[in-house]
Amino acid sequence: MPLLAGLVIALLPAPTGLAPYAWRYFALFAATIVALITEPIPAAAIGLMSVTFAAALGLPFSTAQRWDPRFNFPAEALKWALGGFINPTVWLIFGAFVFAMGYQQTGLGRRIALLLVKRLGARTLGLGYAIALSDLALAPFTPSNTARSAGILFPVIASIPPLYGSSRGESARRIGSYLMWVAFAATCVTSSMFITALAPNVLAVDLVRKGTGIEISWTSWFVGFLPVGALLLAVLPWLVYRIYPPEIRTSVEVPQWAARELAALGRITTNEWIMAALVVLALGLWIFGVHYIDPTMVALVGISLMLVTGIVSWSDIVGNTPAWNVLVWFATLIVLADGLNRVGVVDWFGRGASALLAGRSPLTVTATLVALFFALHYIIAGLAAHTTALLPVIVATGASIPGVRVRGFVMLPPGKPRLRRRTRALICGRCARRVIRRATAGFRPDTRVTANGAPHFSSRAVCRYSALRTSSEVGLLAGRPRA
Repeated sequence: MPLLAGLVIALLPAPTGLAPYAWRYFALFAATIVALITEPIPAAAIGLMSVTFAAALGLPFSTAQRWDPRFNFPAEALKWALGGFINPTVWLIFGAFVFAMGYQQTGLGRRIALLLVKRLGARTLGLGYAIALSDLALAPFTPSNTARSAGILFPVIASIPPLYGSSRGESARRIGSYLMWVAFAATCVTSSMFITALAPNVLAVDLVRKGTGIEISWTSWFVGFLPVGALLLAVLPWLVYRIYPPEIRTSVEVPQWAARELAALGRITTNEWIMAALVVLALGLWIFGVHYIDPTMVALVGISLMLVTGIVSWSDIVGNTPAWNVLVWFATLIVLADGLNRVGVVDWFGRGASALLAGRSPLTVTATLVALFFALHYIIAGLAAHTTALLPVIVATGASIPGVRVRGFVMLPPGKPRLRRRTRALICGRCARRVIRRATAGFRPDTRVTANGAPHFSSRAVCRYSALRTSSEVGLLAGRPRA
């Protein structure tokens, strides 16, 4: 399927205004996107193969460049292909994966979750807030909602429903369905609050930087989303409680169970104290030290200190397959997206789209592009593929319209492909009830599970009824654009 799509596009004549070599590169790019959607092989392998073939065939370079005696094609092709691996944002997300490993290996993540459950778990609503706050505490250093929610929080949450005889089937409504829905809805919010909470966030930031020259720092992302994110996180457990109320409203046994689990863990260990100190140090430097040290350097310093103190070993880092997989995947996607700029596809599309939108107000243009970006997510379900394929052209189109404040525009949803479909249930009560009934039959929001039996928190669509797709859009429609 991907090869067929690429071949069909390549055989079509190049559109007016676009060079033939650029059209051939676009054909390869389109084949890559189709492959990322269908996933005949792992995504990282798709990215690596696409970059390799593009560089080997010289697709990012014009005929004039290749025949220029001063142009060293072999060296330039290799330099272009490996350019993503020296990208600092790619290594920032890698560092966050290593921090997440430290959370798991020291047991600090589980201890935080149990402490919050013990403090807030006397009522079912409080238990919902304990789950949301636990996810929030882990989010800045866990750039995978599956690893965070399924790997760390799920083992804690899954132990609670059996205390009340709540299991799959009819008894799920007693308490289990509520807890699981809050867990997977909360992770969508927390994935949006920090650059390092979800890998595609980093990809979006880099694409915006290359397309517009605008730098979005860790702090500006957090501050820009905080007004909406804090509100969503504050109301989410309560709103789910009202939309899909559990039958059990008090949970006396839960704090007692959490206390027993904490007693079994014993006193907080030295490694947990060290891990907590490194987390506080990294957060402090990311927020307040941006003028003195690069965020990626902070992550690398944190990894080095984790190695020195024995929190993780080098073997642990080498064996962290998800971290290396994401590094290769996003390094190659950044290069492929950069190729669209290099060959002129993004500028060509931006000029054509701006001509169609000419004469309309900046607000209308912004709303149209935001709506288009999210409507096309129905076609491209994967966040990474969606971001790589659409974000550069959406941003280029908005930036080419007179009167559009570019920095404010890229801080809106087109620049942050994060909260996605499931959070829409918070806006539309009708779709929420349908989604919850379907998603929590047996507690699990997705039929796929990870190796430890925890649910896989995917980005597939679960609701097709609400027109509002993300918390960012809620802020925009409420008159609170993040500019």
